[in-house]
Amino acid sequence: MRLRTLVELTGLLFLYGTLTVGYAESFVLPPEDVSLIGGFQYTTANDEDTLLDIARRHDVGQREIVVANPDVDRWLPREGTQVFLPKRYILPDAPRNGLVLNIAEMRLYYYPSTQGWGMRRVYTYPISIGRMDWTTPLGATRIVNKVKNPAWRPPISIKKEHAAAGDPLPDVIPAGPDNPLGDYAMRLGIPGYLIHGTNKPLGVGMQVSHGCIRMLPEDIEQLFPEVSVGTAVHIVNQPIKVGWAVDTLYIEVEPPLDGENHFFQGTLASAMDLIAKSEPLETLEIDRDALVEAVRARRGIPVAIAKRSFVDGASYVAQDDRENQLEDEKDYSYASGNDL
Repeated sequence: MRLRTLVELTGLLFLYGTLTVGYAESFVLPPEDVSLIGGFQYTTANDEDTLLDIARRHDVGQREIVVANPDVDRWLPREGTQVFLPKRYILPDAPRNGLVLNIAEMRLYYYPSTQGWGMRRVYTYPISIGRMDWTTPLGATRIVNKVKNPAWRPPISIKKEHAAAGDPLPDVIPAGPDNPLGDYAMRLGIPGYLIHGTNKPLGVGMQVSHGCIRMLPEDIEQLFPEVSVGTAVHIVNQPIKVGWAVDTLYIEVEPPLDGENHFFQGTLASAMDLIAKSEPLETLEIDRDALVEAVRARRGIPVAIAKRSFVDGASYVAQDDRENQLEDEKDYSYASGNDL
């Protein structure tokens, strides 16, 4: 039974594996009933690296890499240190078309409508979002305009904030290295909000904006020509995601955003609700220890928490064999070329 599961999982990871295109990662878009993509990876720090240098090099946000490596110093990881790259994701519960932005995980997913060679893919990028007092709005909208080398006209509210801090802003900041919009901007149908680049890339993956969506310069340079005016945009806030891969159910629980309080019991209850929506609970063999630890740790990393049961009570992998299965998954990801 264990061999059967490993063979199926290997096929799944091959089918929905990674293709690096430019800077973003691209994955084969799985069927609607499968939500897990990507694989865990490791890289080795160089002498001059900070953790943030490594994050940018591998298209990971600042919070993502810091939370994934709690024992590694953000500024001095030391040469030779193994750095974990959390590059496995559960797709958000949202339409798989256009742009989907999950505020809770500070990540954007792009679903192109067609591919020339017939196989749809999904691209994913880290983003920055609005800080606690300038929250990014939620809802469905569209791209209504695109501008290369945009000028920035700071709104009155932001000018007042800067003036109060002794840093007055001009009425217009032209395109160039001092422009916080970077080299590309895509205007949303929500008045006043953009998806744009940045002249401060170290902030990508944090709550630092005035509500707009910031991307790494190299990421938006890649995305900008691919997205047309009229493209659908769905902005969601899903701090808990669940998704299937073969007959294994995974959960991904994000750290709380600034200003949010995710108490353990409430988060666990929300997780159980999502699990029940994905499959009747009586048909599942839930690893309660793994579930509780995922909710407690909130590392933003998919964790296997359940298996589908069969009529005879058997499952693909016995409960007490869970650690071996997860180790096999990690080994396969490492051996299949995902380790950079």
